[in-house]
Amino acid sequence: MTTVFTNLVDLASERLGGAVLYANDDFFAPKENLLKASAPVWREGAYTERGKWMDGWESRRKRTPGFDWCLVRLGAAGRVRGVVVDTSYFRGNFPESCSLEACAAQPNADVEALTDESVVWFELLPQSRLEGDAQNEFPITPDKRVTHLRFKIYPDGGVARLRVYGEVAPDWDAIRRAGGLVDLAAVENGGLVVATSDEFFGHRHNLIMPGRAADMSDGWETKRRRGPGHDWCVIRLGARGTIRRVEVDTAHFKGNFPESCSLEVCEGPEDRLTPAESFAEADWRELLPRTKLQAHTRHFYEQELRDAGQATHARFRIYPDGGVSRLRLFSEW
Repeated sequence: MTTVFTNLVDLASERLGGAVLYANDDFFAPKENLLKASAPVWREGAYTERGKWMDGWESRRKRTPGFDWCLVRLGAAGRVRGVVVDTSYFRGNFPESCSLEACAAQPNADVEALTDESVVWFELLPQSRLEGDAQNEFPITPDKRVTHLRFKIYPDGGVARLRVYGEVAPDWDAIRRAGGLVDLAAVENGGLVVATSDEFFGHRHNLIMPGRAADMSDGWETKRRRGPGHDWCVIRLGARGTIRRVEVDTAHFKGNFPESCSLEVCEGPEDRLTPAESFAEADWRELLPRTKLQAHTRHFYEQELRDAGQATHARFRIYPDGGVSRLRLFSEW
């Protein structure tokens, strides 16, 4: 079952700079696996010098009372709305339960700083039972902006992936001090793709990820359309602003790029989990008229943009279907 919070951004993703800074024990499988962007895999008959190869974080069998734990630095600070503790392929060696604590620290805080007694940790998830070889989903009521997590497993065992879904909370004071144009669609600035017509081949959030796409899988791509119409997505901007510059990057999309695209903006609901149908009656204003696209190309638009005023949301249309690796929507800040 997919719960609503999984439509948000994984704040701990290694793609955003998330990292496991420390684990008290990763004897069987390294802590770094825990935040991999890829889904866990099984390798039949694969063994290391320490035991069965597992795609996750796995500690040794505990022979004394206690628990195992690790420290996670979020790739983007934010408010956590839910977590998924993925125990895929851990069947006879998964933890009985887990818990999660959080703190707000300096982004570059090291292990020594985070383990100091002065750090205030608060509970996000009380000790909760886990199922083996399963997606264990736990909704969380968001409260504070957090930067780091302490993940505990009881008493020991293996977890394939930890996904921490939430709302990115940028440091807008720092962004204002830097000045210049700011990409309001960027995930690190609080952008979120809240609705889409289709994401069969490539996830919608790829469109607003940092950097350029590594390959075709690192973009938003829809299935082949066999009838009339076009595909689209709606982006909730990180902050209200007036878009002055647009980049549409079709890197790696060569035989499957859209023929053209267009952009509209509106001032919409503040809720980041607003359902797609809520945008049907929005007062959309044209920002970029329908414009031809090229394969594997970065397209930049400034003079072509209409004066659409301030906006909180953007609707990106592609005709008729296909893939786009990145969309950037720049505003003066």
